[in-house]
Amino acid sequence: MSIIYLTTMRPTKLELLGAWLPAQPWYVSGAERAALVNAGGFRLDDPAGEVGIEFMAVTDKAGGGPVTYQVPVTYRAAPLAGADDGLIGTSDHGVLGKRWVYDATHDPVAVAQTYALVTGRAEPQAQNESDTADRTVGVREATEALAEDAGLSQVRHGSRSSDVDLSLPVDGLRRLRFLRVPRPDDVPETRDSLGHVTVSWSDLDGGPQRGLWCALVDSRE
Repeated sequence: MSIIYLTTMRPTKLELLGAWLPAQPWYVSGAERAALVNAGGFRLDDPAGEVGIEFMAVTDKAGGGPVTYQVPVTYRAAPLAGADDGLIGTSDHGVLGKRWVYDATHDPVAVAQTYALVTGRAEPQAQNESDTADRTVGVREATEALAEDAGLSQVRHGSRSSDVDLSLPVDGLRRLRFLRVPRPDDVPETRDSLGHVTVSWSDLDGGPQRGLWCALVDSRE
């Protein structure tokens, strides 16, 4: 169950991301520091209750025009071994104390739960409400028989997406593809996918937008 605390984080999530985003290969705004507005998102539960998992949509106003990015993050009470490349920064949480904030594509708990979401074994949770399912998140579940658990094998960041190769206890080559700049759901990543996730967010005028965030694909493609 996701527990949302009404408290502060210093630095804030947007302050951490504003410094981190411009160094990413998929950052297209061209600014030295992003100027971010929260545009939406959702959460996933960690079955062990140890790791916070949040899929954030943030809109950057720093470039020539607003661009919305997908940034899945995890929050941990201690550093994650072997994940230095995915560290966004640290922040002091008003209730939980110091938190290590990671790009979730480098966090095996978040990867396993995203795989569980795409295969129909996890329920998306509201971003800002405790113990509340988010019914706006659309999931086209993978229909083939897939493994119960997925480990993280390798992460590759490209100019448009982050690809996470899965380590599965059964034969099969699978990859989670995170679209860093959300796209309409009628794109090749959707048509060729084994399963995918679409979400809604708000533009700077408060208007509704919707697009593809993540797809499960055959990694031989």
